Amino acid sequence: MKHSSEQRGFSGATIGLVGGGQLGRMFALAAARLGCKTLVLDPEPNCPASIAAEQILGSVHDSANLIALASRCDVVSFEIENVDPTALHALEQAHAAVHPAPRVLRLLQNKLLQKQFLRDAGLPTPDFIETPSPNAKAFAMFGYPLVQKALQGGYDGRGVAVLEHAEQFASYLPVPSLIERFVPNALEIGVMVARNVHGEMAVYPPVEMQFHAEQNMLDVLLAPARITLKQTDEARALAQRAVEALDGVGIFGVELFLTEAGELLINEIAPRTHNSGHHTLDACVTDQFEQHARAILGLPLGATTQHSPAAMVNLLGEPEHAGVPVYQGLEKALAIEGACVHLYGKQETRPHRKMGHATVVRDTLEAAHAAAVTVRDLISIEGAK
Repeated sequence: MKHSSEQRGFSGATIGLVGGGQLGRMFALAAARLGCKTLVLDPEPNCPASIAAEQILGSVHDSANLIALASRCDVVSFEIENVDPTALHALEQAHAAVHPAPRVLRLLQNKLLQKQFLRDAGLPTPDFIETPSPNAKAFAMFGYPLVQKALQGGYDGRGVAVLEHAEQFASYLPVPSLIERFVPNALEIGVMVARNVHGEMAVYPPVEMQFHAEQNMLDVLLAPARITLKQTDEARALAQRAVEALDGVGIFGVELFLTEAGELLINEIAPRTHNSGHHTLDACVTDQFEQHARAILGLPLGATTQHSPAAMVNLLGEPEHAGVPVYQGLEKALAIEGACVHLYGKQETRPHRKMGHATVVRDTLEAAHAAAVTVRDLISIEGAK
């Protein structure tokens, strides 16, 4: 293994990244600005990150591949959570620097362990119970409406079922899970928090997240969130407490509910760059990807100041379309004032697959929101056979 950047000084650091998707692509571009090289491990030839990173072609679940990655790098991180923490722990035992730590990944991978950790740390979260074998009686006793979450593997709306009443039980997930109290009419808030190897922290302004009702996937992000200054300060403080409790290093996406009564509850924490932080590329002094690189390399964290109101939308593959992506309406979208379009370079589109995102920065949040929706509606991502 190479020595850590702290031991050898900051000169030509190479960062190993498990996964080479869109998050890896944006990370590698940011790391390059700091003079760093990125080496990614990904099974897809010419993965999105390969535009700015060298790629090791192979499974992220293969220990030999992880060892090969770490042997060429100063520090190892990941852009996906579906990684074996045991294999990463073996790298750590062999004196590789791995951030966030494998123990943090193991904890946050499992929705039940994560909820129990939050509860035991005195951090507010919706009431929940474990359901190893989901059944109608357990759901009825807990009470509807409720949210069922698979213990492992859920993301982008997968592994989550919102059941409003007993008649919807047939839509339950037949996997080990937890059920938690549905929070009615909650405003969903995201806070990105960075913590470096020295324990220094930087917290971004909270954002407001609006989700697609059917896909349960982020539809529109508004930055900053339309909440009071007091609620903003409380959200930032709560997110910071959570990352401190984890003793995490890197950047973390902390998702919160703001209830009708004004109470803040932690929904989930992601130990990586996050969809709710993409607007930072265009609207903040330091974007989340550069911030992650700074954190894991032990560099001073950058300012999280947001210089412009912004709205972000995901750009998804059109329903009933698959194949080589064809982008319709891109020229008109790029002509909109303040529009920043980020395409991920994926070689295949599929229905509702994330193919890119767009952020619009304007003088007011209302103007940014309206323009971002226009950009989303203009761009159509179809598939050519």
